[in-house]
Parts: sequence; structure tokens; C-alpha cells
Amino acid sequence: MSETTKTVGVTPSEAAIKSRQRPKKDRFPAPIRVLEHSWLIVLVLAVWWLATERSTNFFVPPLSRILEVAWRDVLNGVVLNNAIYSLTNLAAGLGLALVVGVVLGIAIGETKRLREIVDPVLHFFRSIPQSALVPLIIGAFGLGQGPKIYTIAFATVWPILLNTIDGVLGVEPTVRSFAKVYRIPPMLYFRRVVLSSALPQILAGVRVALPIGITVMVVSELFASTRGLGYYILNASQTFKVPETWAGALIVGIIGYLITLLFIVIERRILSWYFRSAGK
Repeated sequence: MSETTKTVGVTPSEAAIKSRQRPKKDRFPAPIRVLEHSWLIVLVLAVWWLATERSTNFFVPPLSRILEVAWRDVLNGVVLNNAIYSLTNLAAGLGLALVVGVVLGIAIGETKRLREIVDPVLHFFRSIPQSALVPLIIGAFGLGQGPKIYTIAFATVWPILLNTIDGVLGVEPTVRSFAKVYRIPPMLYFRRVVLSSALPQILAGVRVALPIGITVMVVSELFASTRGLGYYILNASQTFKVPETWAGALIVGIIGYLITLLFIVIERRILSWYFRSAGK
């Protein structure tokens, strides 16, 4: 009795699909990948160092002097105290903007009539330069952290709100029909269907809002403030401490860069399913 062995062929298209589905291993270790993303920053700092090392311009001190002053103020706690104050305002403002932006965005995205009414208003307010409103908000709400938080929230709510609306509008009609056919409860529908589908767009809006929030955070501390990184820069410039002024700007840039990197890591954790499906 003979046995017949059958060979199952794999078409090129099937092989290509399977190869794409296999998890790709990183070609380089983590330090090399970090260097790939930060080489331009290192290059800019190196050029800055070489270009200013022998500078005699009062307003353009050597980078070595700027770093020396920055490190001194880090060690004596001046930078840390001001940074904690500023980052507290930033976190509170962004948190408020996130809640307002997501709630209103879902409501507007789900209600066509409401969307038609508020659309011109949204585009009007998002066109107002947020930094120009800082003195008005401080004058209206008084001194302290509150006005600074409100200013940051007002500046950062628009990208979150508009991205949430786009994310809600992007929910597949078949998914909506499926939810209606199976009579999914409203809260479960909004949480597992609408919010989950819009989440990539919402987090993209937060990523856009981050640098806006950092900029407004600094600007808000230039008015009637005695604390914060903005005040640190203003006080140094008013007393003609040019290296300290440059150091403050450099510290804000470093903090902003680190916050962005941290957010990207968190975003990739939350949206791991999305990046896997997109092959990113």
C-alpha cells in the first residue's frame, strides 16, 4: 500500500502576508536607537559650542558658560523649585483641557445639529492667539496659579477638542450599526466603541497640545508671577544676567523634549494594538 505525500504550496502573496505578520526584531540595541533619534540635537549643541566658545558678545555667551550656570542652579535647587511650580500648572491645565476637550468632542461629534451650530464658534476661538489673552485672564481671575492653569487649558483644549471630533466622526458606520442591532447600553457604547475608536486621534491631539502648553506655561509666568521657569527667565533678563536667561530657555527646551519622549512611550503603550495593526 503506497502512501502519497501532498505538498501544500504557498503563493508569493501569502508568503508576503506572513512575513509582514511576523514580529520584527530590532536591528540595533537600545543605545544605538536612542542615538538615531538624538544625533541632530547633539550636532546642534556641538556647533553651538564651537561657534560661541570664543564669543565676546555680551548677549551671546559661550555655551560652556550657559551650561555652567544651568548646572549651578540645578544643584542649588533654584531650577527644581521653579520647574515643579511650572510643571504643576502645565499638568493641571492639560488635565482640564483633556477632560473638557474629550467630553465636548464626543458630544459634538455624535450630534450633527450641535456640530453645525458650534463649528463657526470653535474656529473663531481657536484662531485667537492664546498668549495675547494671558494679561486679560490674569486681570479677570487675579493672581496665583488659577489664571495660569486656565490660560494653559484654554490654549491646549482646541487640538484635543478638534481631534476628538474627528475621531468620533471616523467611527466605522458598520460598527455603529452593529452596536444598535445588539442594543449595546449607551455607557458601554461610548466607552468601548466611540472612545476606543477615537483614542488614537485624541492622543494625537494631546501630542500637538503639549508644546503649545509648554509655551503658554512660560508666557503666563512672565506676568505678575514670582515663581516658575518663565519668571526665572524674566528675572534673569531684567537684571542683565544673560547666561541665566539662556540657561532658562535651554532648560525649558530640555524639559519639553523629555516630556514629549515620555508621552510617546505612554502613547505607544496605550495604543499598542493600533501600532501593531498599522505595522508601526
